[in-house]
Amino acid sequence: MADGEMQAKARFTAMTEGTQEDWMAIVRASAPFSRELPDRLIAHLKMLQGDCGGYAVDRLEHSLQTATRAFKEGRDEEYVVCALMHDIGDILGPANHAEIGAVIMKPYVSEQNWWMLDKHGIFQGYYFFHHLGLDRDMREQFRGHPWFEYTAQFCHLYDQNSFDPDYVSMPLSAFEPMLRRVLERPKRSIYKRETAEA
Repeated sequence: MADGEMQAKARFTAMTEGTQEDWMAIVRASAPFSRELPDRLIAHLKMLQGDCGGYAVDRLEHSLQTATRAFKEGRDEEYVVCALMHDIGDILGPANHAEIGAVIMKPYVSEQNWWMLDKHGIFQGYYFFHHLGLDRDMREQFRGHPWFEYTAQFCHLYDQNSFDPDYVSMPLSAFEPMLRRVLERPKRSIYKRETAEA
């Protein structure tokens, strides 16, 4: 390879053979894929359209209503994006949707918002678990946690009441710039070098 010429892709067939040049090639090649994450998530949100699952509105409309209510009450952009994304896990994990959405968003949001996303399924159960023979007070296992009330408030103010076919939600396009800004760079990741506090 000539001086100054950058390697286009890794040459190893096993990671034990990898060089720094290989890994720099991988980092360069993966950058566009990482930048396209918002597009993939928007496409997955659109997949929620048309699936009502027995509710009065489809899952996309529920997500838009939840985010719209949070936006109209003046919640910050990260919170609004969490409200939009809270049920994204329904597509691939209907039995553990809350945890899947939380894992997707974890690198980009505060610990508090991540915890809210992760636990909202249990907290939402307060409104219906007893109709299914389950314990509506399952959330009580977290009583005393610093973010208990924060998560209970999310469910009460924005999630449990966002199944209204007559509610006028903001369109998905209104939330796309917010989603892109929140996902612009990870706050924490195993792939992100720790920086010293100034």
